[in-house]
Amino acid sequence: QVQLVESGGGLVQAGGSLRLSCLASGSIFSINTMGWYRQPPGKQRELVATITSGGVTNYADSVKGRFTISRDNSKKTVYLQMNSLKPEDTAVYYCNVLIITHYFWGQGTQVTVSS
Repeated sequence: QVQLVESGGGLVQAGGSLRLSCLASGSIFSINTMGWYRQPPGKQRELVATITSGGVTNYADSVKGRFTISRDNSKKTVYLQMNSLKPEDTAVYYCNVLIITHYFWGQGTQVTVSS
């Protein structure tokens, strides 16, 4: 069984920064793509950023230049550094990993950006 535990969410003022972490544990041989998604209030879940096992990254247009995704394979952890946060970044942020052909989700961490 695979478990994902996110941390690092919280309340921050506009223009501030937060760093999210997601630790994967369980019966894991290797992890393919790791990523972050978010669900703003009253909206559908959307892609924020992904990173492949080879380090290739992909970002939503809305976060390009402000957010940086990275991973530490030895720690089975993916990070999301979020800078220049805006009120519209307020959402529950979910970690997602692809292991072989299965996707796993974390429980989510709340990020609230005040104006």
